[in-house]
Amino acid sequence: MIKRFNRIVNSSRPVLVDFYADWCVPCRLMPPILKEVKEEFRKHVRIIKVNVDHYPDIATNCKVQNIPAIVLFQDGKIHWSGKGVQQVSDITIALRDIL
Repeated sequence: MIKRFNRIVNSSRPVLVDFYADWCVPCRLMPPILKEVKEEFRKHVRIIKVNVDHYPDIATNCKVQNIPAIVLFQDGKIHWSGKGVQQVSDITIALRDIL
């Protein structure tokens, strides 16, 4: 999974990663927010989810210590990250900065 994850985030197309856990109540608030972001940026960004309980090594490599966490990658570099429940407007601003 680490190789696949690295291949995805090393893309020139921006990748928004939602780090979550099944037991995390605030994490359950993110899917509708990300769905709204996806509707606006469908052609420009890829959105993936990473369960930190299943892939703790990926979370550690991305310096994710709290969840939910949203991390925006492009060309393998972190361009923006937010911890806690993020608003659509904050994610949109981050995406527009790199598009």
